[in-house]
Amino acid sequence: MLVVDDNKVIRQLIRVNLELEGFEVVTAADGVECLDLVHRVSPDVVTLDVVMPRLDGLQTATRLRSDPRTRHLPVAIISACTPYEVDNGVAAGVDAFLAKPFEPSELVRVVRQLLERGRPPVLDGRQGAGRAESAAG
Repeated sequence: MLVVDDNKVIRQLIRVNLELEGFEVVTAADGVECLDLVHRVSPDVVTLDVVMPRLDGLQTATRLRSDPRTRHLPVAIISACTPYEVDNGVAAGVDAFLAKPFEPSELVRVVRQLLERGRPPVLDGRQGAGRAESAAG
């Protein structure tokens, strides 16, 4: 997991809640740091705040989607989730949105859903039958 937020308290809150559920978490303070870390830590999911210095969450999501190495990496926006953020997040290829303030259980649920979507389907047909609709979104 790579958690990106310019607010240290929010970063720690997200980190602690995910670590309590057994996730390994690395944090970054902004989009520039995220793009620097993402190839070194190879996270399974990235969470992004929108309003950050240097490179905001929407620009970071766009860059993650434009890089073949991170194109399919599940990305969640954790922010105020205004209509502007959601519309532009969808356009940038964001997979999920979680509005601040959030319940820790909601955070864990969103991350688990993204991890499930990020797993490749099993080729024998037992798993992945319902993936077509989620993959299209």
